[in-house]
Amino acid sequence: MSPAETLLYVTQVAPYRDGPAGAHSVLEQSATAMAELADAAGLRYERCTDVRALDGDAISRAAVVGLFTIGETPWSAPQRSSLLDRLRTGQLSVVAVHSATDSCYGWDDYGRIVGARFNGHPWTQSFTLDVLEPDHPALRHLGDTWDWHDEVYQFRDLRADARVLLQVPDKELDLSAPGAHRPSFGFPLSWCFTEGDGRVFSTTLGHFPGACESVDYLRHLAGGLAWAMGEGK
Repeated sequence: MSPAETLLYVTQVAPYRDGPAGAHSVLEQSATAMAELADAAGLRYERCTDVRALDGDAISRAAVVGLFTIGETPWSAPQRSSLLDRLRTGQLSVVAVHSATDSCYGWDDYGRIVGARFNGHPWTQSFTLDVLEPDHPALRHLGDTWDWHDEVYQFRDLRADARVLLQVPDKELDLSAPGAHRPSFGFPLSWCFTEGDGRVFSTTLGHFPGACESVDYLRHLAGGLAWAMGEGK
């Protein structure tokens, strides 16, 4: 196995600028699931709960960086540069899970890495997702729709080039709920795109521990990882 065949999974909960970040009880289950997916993909697995503890070569060893972060993740300037440079040159892929969009508000380029910025989650409920690209590796095990229960995030600054994979129809949501703001692009919960020569897959599903016991969810993650690593168009 060559040095750049590692999946580095960052599961750091850090404070926001204005106070403590929320905790996610699913982090341990998510880490276990991602380790199994990495093994199935032929990748060595490394988990990081604090980026300040990463050695200087950790990012250069990674073929994929997985992000399940929240708050102001304290990436150093060299780490930020390495992430962006290796992604843009196609040496690195990114898989963003659940709350990764709710991170790094003090790092402008981070929004380009994950594709959008979190803008609240007014709803936690069961809903039916529209499957928009049924041939995508992250979706081809599903039908035209997918019934799921989760937090429903809303976003700002979704990349114009993001390919939306899963979206909640407006009719599924109470748009008069406190904090609800409908963006022009609606309510996507999974997307993918390229940044330079690198690939990024994002899914905001996975708030509850039971997600990691769902075959459909695990296949969604596995397919997203496969796409990020080069499978499919």
